[in-house]
Amino acid sequence: MLLGARRGETGAAVESHISVDGPEPDESLEQLAAWLRGEPELAGRVKPKAAPPRDGEMGAATELLIVSLGAGGALSVLAGSLRAWLSQPRRSGIKVTVHRPDGQRLEIDARHVTKESVEEILRQALRAEEE
Repeated sequence: MLLGARRGETGAAVESHISVDGPEPDESLEQLAAWLRGEPELAGRVKPKAAPPRDGEMGAATELLIVSLGAGGALSVLAGSLRAWLSQPRRSGIKVTVHRPDGQRLEIDARHVTKESVEEILRQALRAEEE
């Protein structure tokens, strides 16, 4: 599943698109959604959405999360929350992929996750929108 970014019409809001790859991606995505909604700074900013089909696919059964980010450190909160969620022992086989608007994929592997690495990947995805 994917995570990408899109700047809102006013230039102030940014949407991050998040998905999960692993043994049970649909269940993991639901758990991640609940986890992120538990963050006071992200409450009301997390929404599910069907992923677009890949080349050669007729449709997409996979879903993704859209997290609306704005001012006030929401990016750092999202990075810290993702790191904490991925750091749980039963999540060791999970990967979160960041899909940039240019099609490049940036992957966060639960086995090698730090808050700094997650935040840098999120920043790279958001910067792609400005390039």
